[in-house]
Parts: sequence; C-alpha cells; structure tokens
Amino acid sequence: MTPWIVVRGAGDLATGVIVRLVNCGFRVLVTECERPSAIRRKVALSEAVYDESATVEGVTCRRIAEVSQAERIWAEGAVPLVVDASADCIQTIKPAALVDAILAKRNLGTHKDMAPITIALGPGFTAGTDVDAVIETMRGHDLGRILYTGAALPNTGVPGLIAGHDLDRVIHAPAAGTLQSVRDAEGQEIDIGSIVRQGDIIARIGETPVVATLDGVVRGLIRSDFAVTKGLKIADIDPRIEQKKNCNTISDKARNIAGGVVEAVLCLAKQRGITFS
Repeated sequence: MTPWIVVRGAGDLATGVIVRLVNCGFRVLVTECERPSAIRRKVALSEAVYDESATVEGVTCRRIAEVSQAERIWAEGAVPLVVDASADCIQTIKPAALVDAILAKRNLGTHKDMAPITIALGPGFTAGTDVDAVIETMRGHDLGRILYTGAALPNTGVPGLIAGHDLDRVIHAPAAGTLQSVRDAEGQEIDIGSIVRQGDIIARIGETPVVATLDGVVRGLIRSDFAVTKGLKIADIDPRIEQKKNCNTISDKARNIAGGVVEAVLCLAKQRGITFS
C-alpha cells in the first residue's frame, strides 16, 4: 500500500503543500492543533477543524476523530485531518515522510526519528540535524529553495512589501476578547474579499473596534467568535484591489514552497530507496 506523508499544520502555506502533494499522487494525512488561527481561511484546510470539512482548489480535507478512520476517508477521496498537535499518530501511521508546515518560526517537536524523510518549512530548524531538509520561506530569490544543510533565513517580523506596504498590511488584535464580525453601510458582512477603506471598522473585539489600516481588499480575517489575545495577527489587507479575485486561491508563495517540498521528497526518496507507488 502507498505509504503516508504526514503534514503537520494546515494553514494557508501548509495547504499549498498539501494540495500539491495530493495532486502529485501522494497519500497525505494532516495533523492540526485544537484551535488553528489561520487568517487566510478561504485557502486554509485547517478550517476543517471547525467545520468538519474544507475544500481548497478541488482538494477536500475532512476531520476525523481517530486515526483509524484515515484509510476510509482517503478511499472516499478526501484528505484526513486529525487534531493531534504533537503528531502522536505517526506511531500508528508510520509515514514515509513528515513535513512540518506549522510555520511557528521555532521547532515544536519535529525530529529526524519521526519518519524516514523529514522536511520543515522556514526558520527554527537546521537541515541535517533536526530534519533532513528545510525549505526557505522568505520572499525573494531563495523562496522555495531546499536546504540540505543549515537553516532558513531568520524571521524578520516584517511582512513582504506589496505595493509599497509591509507592516501596515497586517492587523493585530488591539485587545483581548472574542472577535465578532461586523456589517458595512450596505448591510453586507465584512469578510475575506471585502473592499475596505482606511479607517473602516472591519470587526470588533468586545467594544473595541478593529480598524482597516489602509485601502484595499481584506485578504485574511480570523473567523468570527474566535477568542484572541492582544497582539495576535488577525487580519491582512492587500492594497491591490485587483487581487480580490485571488482570495480563494493558493498564493504564489505557497505554490513556490510546495514545489520545494515535492522536490525534496522525491530527491530524498530516490537516495534512500523509498517508493510511493
């Protein structure tokens, strides 16, 4: 039987990896935490944690209660997702490869003994020590590059520059509490894909308004009724209005990183005599 690839995390970048692996014929199982906080929810399979299932670009992910259900869900044409933050399921699944796509900017427990092939995205890992390969996630010339030794570039804390905006594109929670959606002057709920102006209220946390930092399209917004801590990243505005049409598709960054993951899996599998068919 075709071996599993376990992907830890199902946020927007991880979803790009999952979709690419599935479309390339790999058998994928996903692990997530109990309360994923993806803001690009329309392209994050982690939404299956809350909604039981989620579909991105034709790939459907379904939450399972027990890892024993994974085979059946896969046979039905969906990617199984289990809430298992520590990825304990690998003891049962025994995957041929494990991809840490949590993007926590630090290692939350992934190590080389977890699978014959181990890959991690971004900073927090050293290739050859923690995992077999690290994929660069920093925008620029090296985005998606595979590192078989060394570490990815450190996190700068500054979002990529888009149309002259970087830090002001991202909105952090101004207070702690439960985020609630709001409606615009026409009565439409403000959500991902909404066009907003600087100063518009795009959500509320209790009595505290969450205000748009610039004119643009809401590219990401954490789900309503989510309990947030002060300072948590909760929204992302793209100043390019024409990008509204891309709010429901995987980003160029995620696709680039996904390509690096697939290449690393195939290269390491060839070196180690591992087959996926």
